[in-house]
Amino acid sequence: MGPTIIVGILALVMGACISGIICFKQGIAYRQKQAESVMGSAEKEADRIIDSANAEAENKKKTALVEAKDEIYKLKSEAEKEIKDRRSEISRQERRIQQKEENLDKKNDNLERKEDVLANKIKSADEKLSEAEAIKKSQMDILERISEFTKDQAKEYIISMLESELVHEKALKIANYEQQIKDCCEEKARNYISLAISRCAAEQVSESSVSVVALPNDEMKGRIIGREGRNIRTLETLTGVDLIIDDTPEAITLSCFDQVRREVARIALERLISDGRIHPTRIEEMVDKARREVEHKIKQEGERAVLETNVHNINHELVKLIGRLRFRTSYRQNVLDHSIEVAQLAGIMASELGVDANMARRAGLLHDIGKSLTSEIEGSHVQIGVDVCKKYKESPEIIHAIEAHHNDVEPTTVIACIVQAADAISAARPAARSENYESYIKRLQKLEEICSSYDGVDKCFAVQAGREVRIMVAPEVINDEKMVIVARDIVKRIENEMDYPGQIKIHIIRESRAIEYAK
Repeated sequence: MGPTIIVGILALVMGACISGIICFKQGIAYRQKQAESVMGSAEKEADRIIDSANAEAENKKKTALVEAKDEIYKLKSEAEKEIKDRRSEISRQERRIQQKEENLDKKNDNLERKEDVLANKIKSADEKLSEAEAIKKSQMDILERISEFTKDQAKEYIISMLESELVHEKALKIANYEQQIKDCCEEKARNYISLAISRCAAEQVSESSVSVVALPNDEMKGRIIGREGRNIRTLETLTGVDLIIDDTPEAITLSCFDQVRREVARIALERLISDGRIHPTRIEEMVDKARREVEHKIKQEGERAVLETNVHNINHELVKLIGRLRFRTSYRQNVLDHSIEVAQLAGIMASELGVDANMARRAGLLHDIGKSLTSEIEGSHVQIGVDVCKKYKESPEIIHAIEAHHNDVEPTTVIACIVQAADAISAARPAARSENYESYIKRLQKLEEICSSYDGVDKCFAVQAGREVRIMVAPEVINDEKMVIVARDIVKRIENEMDYPGQIKIHIIRESRAIEYAK
């Protein structure tokens, strides 16, 4: 390659570089111009925005100033109005206060005048009083000289005369009021009792101490007796009931005063007759089943009594004891029927008297609960019932009513008196109870004979079916202290010489009478 070519190439390269540098500088110059034009436009736009914002701010400032001036004017007007109203109110109050002050001044003037008048009247009254005292003193002196009594002696004489007259008047008034109250109470009591009896008309069937079991034929008697009497002995031993097999056709009599045992024997015997297999082992099975059935029946009877009397929340053990009363009699009256009847009567009477009828029914139903345990626990049925109800958390009112229904304690509540009356009504009504007539008469005669044997006894009467004896004594022979001794002696003799159910109340009456006739 020649030098000329190299020089040409170098010249071309240098020309290209120079032309590139010139083009680059021209591009830079163009961009600078473009940027300067854009910056100029931006500055103009910024100036325009600033001018617009300043103008808008100026407008808003003017608007705010106008609104502020309006608000200030409005507040000023309201303040001026309020000040004006307050000033008018203050002026009214000032006028009112001024009027009150004027009225007070007038009242003060009137009071001063009245005080002057009152002072004059008091002065005049004092003068008259002193004058009256002087006159009274002179008259008293004259009276003392005439009557020959001092003032104190005359006062005592007049008071004694008044007392003697007032004692008579007071006695007449008291006797009159007592008679009126007694008549009114007796009338109301008769009405309440007659209403209760009419609303509780219960039937009564006397209970007997024997049960009769029908036989399909007379040959069954031999099977019941068994070989050498082993069947009848087993049945009597297991149940405690006497089987009476006599000439009565197709019938066997069960005799026992314990109705539970008699019922167990009856059910067992009827099932044995129905089954046909009669031997000691089978008898034991049937007696056991009969006992369970009687226990279930006792529970059902207790629940029935509770539902029938509308008594709730009774302990389930008490319910069982109530059911046992179905198999307990008193003077051939069924005790459960008697208890239900007493509960109903007590509830009716309590409703009429405005007393708690639920509590009265409860006390009436439970009043003889002790009779279900008298064969197992020693003591009177009243005390047994009290102990049982205490054990099962009955209320004190119920326990007191049970304790007082035979006057073991004095009744202190209305419920106790109601239960006592209901018990007497249920037991004393016709056909409720029965007893051997001859033994009943002998017992009453023996009671009256014992009571009449004491000196000073004028008359004696056995009342309430022999539950009470009323003894009239001569007041000049037996005084108040001796009455207690006579009553205790009579109680001891009755306990030692007589047999009787329940308790007997000895009531000694000593009466002194003073009789005069006004002519």
